[in-house]
Amino acid sequence: MQNQPQKNESEQRGEPPLEPKKLTLQVSRVQIPMRIDQYLTQQVENATRNKVQEAIEEGRVLVNENRVKSNYRIKSCDVIEMTFLRPPAPELTAENIPIEIIYEDCDLMVVNKKAGMVVHPAFGNWTGTLANAILHHIGMDAEELDQAELRPGIVHRLDKNTSGLIIVAKNPIALHRLARQFAERKVIKVYKAIVWGVPDPAAGTITTNIGRSKKDRKVMANFPFEGEYGKTAITDYSVMENLQWFSLLSLRLHTGRTHQIRAHLQHLGHQILGDVTYGGTILRTLPFSKSESFVKNLLELLPRQALHAETLSFHQPISHEPLSFTAPMPEDMQHALDKIRSTLLHPSC
Repeated sequence: MQNQPQKNESEQRGEPPLEPKKLTLQVSRVQIPMRIDQYLTQQVENATRNKVQEAIEEGRVLVNENRVKSNYRIKSCDVIEMTFLRPPAPELTAENIPIEIIYEDCDLMVVNKKAGMVVHPAFGNWTGTLANAILHHIGMDAEELDQAELRPGIVHRLDKNTSGLIIVAKNPIALHRLARQFAERKVIKVYKAIVWGVPDPAAGTITTNIGRSKKDRKVMANFPFEGEYGKTAITDYSVMENLQWFSLLSLRLHTGRTHQIRAHLQHLGHQILGDVTYGGTILRTLPFSKSESFVKNLLELLPRQALHAETLSFHQPISHEPLSFTAPMPEDMQHALDKIRSTLLHPSC
């Protein structure tokens, strides 16, 4: 009789199977030797020694593609692969969350998403999302949503701390046709951003290959060649307002890579003000008195990346009528812009 595969804790309790998540780490060349369970407890957020040891015993930790024991001592350049077991996502539910609807017809909605709102439920943000709010607005439960194959019909995404316009399809035909417009690059997406410094030249196109960073999978990086690590990403930019040590940019996306604008502006050397992930909160010393307190106050006034999806232009998916919408700059970005103008351009006021 063959040995049966060992069940994990949730299966033994009769619960649904856990959803796996994989993490790959490469040990630094200068890392001092230490036990692998100790190393992973230090490197993995919210990891405990017991949970790491359990993963090692269950074969969910590989070093250079081989199973190891908890007392294995890591070596320079070891490649560690770890599989986490996460609880399955709860059923998506409707929530009465206020949303600003710019436009609505029988086939779609255009919503002005506030900064701080997550678009889709995900690990750590199962509720309070735009998807939950849309379910309530259109009056569908999860089963009806599944039958309609919408889940729900959010055609594209914005980062949690990016504000602005987003399209929501209300039926499968609209969803399919809008998705095709995005895939064929027929949707015009224009953003506004407040950035550090003033790009030179004042207008241009940024073209790189964007993919997940080898050091941190949550961060996107620019690579010189398209292929295994990156896909071509193209962004047009132009300076709308020169603010001496800052500038207001208009940006048009030609592709839709994750964190594209944020990664591109970091690559350009003009990080978005307030962008924690891509260097926009690193304090710069500006050549005027009390600049440090000015910058700190500015970042307190705008505790998120100063990026706003201002304009969306596309065709109505059924009638093919051209549609275009603009959302005004949100208050937090406008206040930050006014503070920069009053301090740097009109210091005597």
